[in-house]
Amino acid sequence: MSGPKTVARPTRRSVLWSGAAAAAATAAQAQPRAGGAASLKLGVTPNPRTWPVINREATSPLMDLAITVLSPSELFFRQFRDAPFDASEMSISGLMIALSRGDRRFIPLPIFTTRYFFHTLTLVRRDAGIRQPSDLRGKRVGVPEYQMTGALWTRGTLQDEFGVDPKEIHWFLERLPNASQSGAMGIKPPAGTTFSQIPAEKNLGDMMLGGELDAVIMYFPVEVVNTTERSTANLIADPRITTLFPDVAAENARYFAKTGIRHINHCAVIKRDVFERRPELRKAVTDLFDRANDIADRQRLEHIDYHRQAGMIDDKTSAALAQRLVYHGVEPNRRTLETLARYSLAQGFTQQLVDIDKFFSIT
Repeated sequence: MSGPKTVARPTRRSVLWSGAAAAAATAAQAQPRAGGAASLKLGVTPNPRTWPVINREATSPLMDLAITVLSPSELFFRQFRDAPFDASEMSISGLMIALSRGDRRFIPLPIFTTRYFFHTLTLVRRDAGIRQPSDLRGKRVGVPEYQMTGALWTRGTLQDEFGVDPKEIHWFLERLPNASQSGAMGIKPPAGTTFSQIPAEKNLGDMMLGGELDAVIMYFPVEVVNTTERSTANLIADPRITTLFPDVAAENARYFAKTGIRHINHCAVIKRDVFERRPELRKAVTDLFDRANDIADRQRLEHIDYHRQAGMIDDKTSAALAQRLVYHGVEPNRRTLETLARYSLAQGFTQQLVDIDKFFSIT
């Protein structure tokens, strides 16, 4: 299989988030204000739709925010284990599982800060005999955590679009039970799944390079090993590794044109006890992220305008780029959310189909 000439890497860690950077962002907390604003601890990940919140461009008169910025894996692990944040981004797959098990600590908010086409991020060894998705059957495939939202999307899409049943694959799980969302929630891959736990002295990147794995999904290397992540190898730069889809952009375009879906990864939550004390904060948190999304979109258009003014993009391209793709709220994302709920049921994580309207209600 030949790889593409240019591979677009996921933006989630295009700027690697080190512990020092997270500490610096946390230190820049707002000072308490008078006037009855609620003091709230907010946990977020660094991405274009949270940067306006982190940078205090988007604020709320109802909230005094102490903001902590973490990698997604560490944020979700901490929140599911100890719930230290009054409001936060949250794994939507993990939240569906938690609510289905009766965990009522969190009220979901229809805020969706990150989106990808996760199935096209799959990497394979060139010598593994994987030329198309169906060749993944019987292969050794690594994943940070089995239940994570991006992995749920990848498996569901591979089954829907290419007929690959997740149970036909031997899965290797990297994150350890004592430092993972699945460990904090007591989640294991559903019955009938073949899986192995990667020992602490190994990691996905090294196993791919060493030929112990044939493929890997949801691979985001880190610069500094942290509580939950330990893979550092830049696999896509290695000549032995390529993408599952030779033309990633073409597959993304085909899938989006067919389904209209771009995979949602995170939602947001407010703790139920916080809501019960101050019900108005549910809307305040939602409004804050809506403002941040508006700011992010405006900044995106301002950046594009430089290229338009310089004649580097034509009017047709400019018009296409002006179309907004990222909206919060249930209705603009209903088909995507209902597809994810279907995947959660089909893959054995929830025992009945999640009703999206009830999921995002306060009850």
